[in-house]
Amino acid sequence: MRNKTIRIVLLFLVLIAAGYFTYRLLAKSDKPAPAGPAAGGRPAGRTILADAYVVKPVTLDESIEASGTLQSNEEVELKPEITGRITNIYFKEGVNVAKGTLLIKLYDGDIRAQIQKLELQRQLAKTTLERQENLLKINGISQQDVDVTANQVSAYGADIEYNKAQLQKTEIRAPFSGTLGLRYVSEGAIVGPATIMTTLQQLDPLKIDFSVPEKYRNSIKKNDVVTFTVTGDADKYTGSIYAIDPKIDLSTRSLRIRALVPNPKGRLFPGSFAKTTLSLKDNPNAIMIPSQAVIPGTRDKQVIVADSGRAKFVVVETGIRSESNVQITSGLQIGDTVITTGILQLKPGMPFKYNKVQ
Repeated sequence: MRNKTIRIVLLFLVLIAAGYFTYRLLAKSDKPAPAGPAAGGRPAGRTILADAYVVKPVTLDESIEASGTLQSNEEVELKPEITGRITNIYFKEGVNVAKGTLLIKLYDGDIRAQIQKLELQRQLAKTTLERQENLLKINGISQQDVDVTANQVSAYGADIEYNKAQLQKTEIRAPFSGTLGLRYVSEGAIVGPATIMTTLQQLDPLKIDFSVPEKYRNSIKKNDVVTFTVTGDADKYTGSIYAIDPKIDLSTRSLRIRALVPNPKGRLFPGSFAKTTLSLKDNPNAIMIPSQAVIPGTRDKQVIVADSGRAKFVVVETGIRSESNVQITSGLQIGDTVITTGILQLKPGMPFKYNKVQ
């Protein structure tokens, strides 16, 4: 019995000792480890290896590429001004016509009959007026009667001119020289002011419309040369800027430009897509850096610059892009060292080492 009691007491003491040493070990592990290699710990900061690019001036032949659309120099949908029946069609589809050429004739018999009637009435009124003027000389009629008849003569003349104007509306003529489109009506059809009978387009010269970012608004002027290509044609064509929209487009923040394009052989067609190139003046001191060095943001763009071996984030403005480089128009100076790799790991003020410098 006594030995059993002693064993219980010893077991109890062993458990107390084990719990005490466990507590000491846990308390020791909660203390911060000493820093520094001498204490067996890790360094406080991690050094990043990064490639860099030293900014230097380059000669840049600045050019802007934009998507454009060819337009007719003049274009109109031919519609009648009055409602009537087509009696004659004098043109063939797709042919060139001169300004003033008669294209379509509407029925005009009722208008001509009205003009003939008015001319007879005016002639009768003129005869009456001559008789009254002779009577007025011998006081055989009052001046008022003469004035009334003279007014009738003038009224008939005005009615005749009105009907002649209506008669001209029955003739659909080409408003300018150009090429006719497809015909949408036939002889005998009743047409009105909303009826499109055909189209007329002036194809030489053509116009090309395109847009450029607003930052180039002071670099573009009238008479600048535009080079462009169209789909399915390997040749390059040129045009000359003749109009610049004075207002920046609010939705795209771009500037609309229009150029005039010669088309003597008729190889270009309105509505074609055009890839335009607008050359600006050469810049002998342009700053170009690798595109991967630019960090895009929601409001601005940044690059990382070396500042005494530490990362410094700088806001920049970009310009023209090439396949691998981008122009920096603001934020960098000649001689700055720009980080090109490891930019996702670097934070402001973090130290780094150069792996390769261009």
